[in-house]
Amino acid sequence: MSACFHNPVSTVFGAGSLARVAELCTGKVTLVTFPEAAQLGLVERVRGLLGERLVCVIDTVQPNPDVAWLRDVHERFWAEHGDCDSVFALGGGSAIDTAKALIVGTQSGSFDELLELLASGKPFTPARHKPLIAAPTTAGTGSEVTPWATLWDSARQKKYSLHLACTWPQVALIDPQLMLSVPGRVTVSTGLDALSHALEAIWNHNANPISDTFAVSAIEDILDCLPQLQQDLANPELRARMALAALKAGMAFSNTKTALAHSISYEMTLRHGLPHGIACSFTLPMVLGLAWGRDGERDRTLQKVFGPDLASAQQRLRGFLHRLGVHTEFEDYGVTAAEAEAMIDEAMQGARGRNFIGSQAA
Repeated sequence: MSACFHNPVSTVFGAGSLARVAELCTGKVTLVTFPEAAQLGLVERVRGLLGERLVCVIDTVQPNPDVAWLRDVHERFWAEHGDCDSVFALGGGSAIDTAKALIVGTQSGSFDELLELLASGKPFTPARHKPLIAAPTTAGTGSEVTPWATLWDSARQKKYSLHLACTWPQVALIDPQLMLSVPGRVTVSTGLDALSHALEAIWNHNANPISDTFAVSAIEDILDCLPQLQQDLANPELRARMALAALKAGMAFSNTKTALAHSISYEMTLRHGLPHGIACSFTLPMVLGLAWGRDGERDRTLQKVFGPDLASAQQRLRGFLHRLGVHTEFEDYGVTAAEAEAMIDEAMQGARGRNFIGSQAA
């Protein structure tokens, strides 16, 4: 059986690689980053590397970027800095997702025109766009090697998924030293996002032997490394291992997309306020049970990590999450059994849910 794997992102990995930003970004540059970046000295570091080529800094990125905030930022960017040559995203998934939204310009200059195109669900070619270089400061999002960005509309309780040929970053610049200051809670949440990406790439209709290779390696590394890192946040070796594991997980799901756990997570984030990494990972033991036995090849891949017994596999995964301080039952988050069942049924029908090999299980 033939397999096709495609990822157009050039990847630079290694401690100190932020220093290469000047050669990777062309012409005049806009920096998109998170509010604490200035306090951490990151904005000045980038300014020192780019000099006068840094023409704009957008450092008001919020977690789970909401369209109500994005509208003004997007329209002001194109009105005031539409002549910049490239965009440099420095931050976690929210910063990179924000940058992906900003680089897609509309004919009218209106952000609502972009939302209307996304709401239509039909493919489109943007009127204009900018090249993107992405440097993650957390180990987990994978957004630096994928084309997807999630935009949230909390007022309407919905989300938009942005993915175009131009929203693949041109370069992913992964410098583990940028992750040394990430606090424990965020380290765990983003690390679990990466674990979910890797598992979701396996129990997926779009999986193939190449994506499996990245996914299995990522899972093994995360299961071993993340608990150690939680106890030793300043360890550069552990930070580098998690950065590489997250990259491998990103490479895996860049070809498969995510599946049921992520489909459930959107509802948990919108309606129950769970951080994304927790929302997409607390169900992993349950989803593993729904996946097991559905496809012999998928079982064999999962068993490379967890062994041949489902109960032991679920217990290992559940114990891993508990060790990190993550609850694994819906009721732990105020969701009743009936609500959870309805949520799972609805998630199975979503675009990501349909990628799941057990999508007929509910």
